[in-house]
Amino acid sequence: MIDITLLGTAALVPIPERALTAAFLTCGGHSILFDCGEGTQSAAVKAGVSLMKTDLIALTHYHGDHILGLPGLLKTMWRMGRKEPLYITGPEGLWQKAMEPILRLTGRTAYPIELIELPAEGLQLRKLIRGWASAAKLTVFKTVHKVPSQGYCFTLGRAGKFLPQKAKALGVPVNQWSLLQNGQSVQFDDTVILPEQVLGEPRKGLKFVFTGDTEVCDSMIDAAQGADLMICDATYGDDTQVQHSTDYSHMTFAQAATVAAKANVKRLWLAHFSQRIRNPKDYLPNATAIFANTICGQDGMSMTLHFED
Repeated sequence: MIDITLLGTAALVPIPERALTAAFLTCGGHSILFDCGEGTQSAAVKAGVSLMKTDLIALTHYHGDHILGLPGLLKTMWRMGRKEPLYITGPEGLWQKAMEPILRLTGRTAYPIELIELPAEGLQLRKLIRGWASAAKLTVFKTVHKVPSQGYCFTLGRAGKFLPQKAKALGVPVNQWSLLQNGQSVQFDDTVILPEQVLGEPRKGLKFVFTGDTEVCDSMIDAAQGADLMICDATYGDDTQVQHSTDYSHMTFAQAATVAAKANVKRLWLAHFSQRIRNPKDYLPNATAIFANTICGQDGMSMTLHFED
C-alpha cells in the first residue's frame, strides 16, 4: 500500500490555511517528499507525519514557492540527529539553480546530502536506498513551465499469485516458498529456481502522479495513464483565466480535469491554488463537470492506496 499526504496547496503566497507546495509519500516505512515550499515542516506536524525519515526529496522545479522550505528542513534533520544520506533530485540545474544557495543557507549538516539525476527509464528505489520494496519505482516526465520542470510518477508493482503446485512440482522446500513469494531466487541441490517459475501473471500495481507546475502537455497525460491518484496543478478556478494559465504555464480547474479524463486516472486532487481563490470548492463544479472524481486538495488531506484484490 501507499500513503499520500498533501502538505501544501498554495501557489506563490502562503495563506493561513495553506502552506506552499509539498506532498509526502510513504511506502513500507520509506518516504519521498515532493517539493518543499514554505510551511512544509509545520504542515507536516499538523498532519501528523514525520519528515525526518525522508529518503528522497523530488523537486519539480526551482521556483521559490517549491523549494524555500528546504533550508529549515535540512537543518532540522541535522538537529534531530539524522545520520543516513538524504537524496535530492530535480530537473537540470539542480546544483547551480537550487542546491548551491540552499546548502549555503542551510549551513553544516552531519549527514550526507546526495544530488542525483533520475535515469530516463526511472529508478528502482531499492538500488539507491536499502529497504524499499523491490517493485517500487520512481520515474520523471517532462512538464511545460517557465523554467525547466518535471513531474513524478511513483509505481509499486505487484507480482503474480504464488502457485504452490508449481513449487511442489519443482521440488522447492516449503521453507523457501516465502523467498520466492518475495521475489527472491532460491537454490537447493544445485538447482536455481526463479520467482517467475512459480508465480502467475503480474497483478495490477499502484500508481501515483505528482505534476508540479505545468500547462497541459501530452507527456503528462501519457505518464498519468491509469493512475490511482494524481495531484495536479490547478492554479486558476475558471475559464475566464485561461489566458493567465497560458501566460504563466499553469492550469485551470477544467484543464486539470481534462488531463485526468484523458489519462483515465481514478482520482484527481487539485492543488497549487492562486491566493485569489479564497474557497477552491466554489470552482469545483468546473472540474467535476469534466471529471467527476475530483477533489479540491486541502493541507493535511491524506489517502491510503491499496492493491485491488
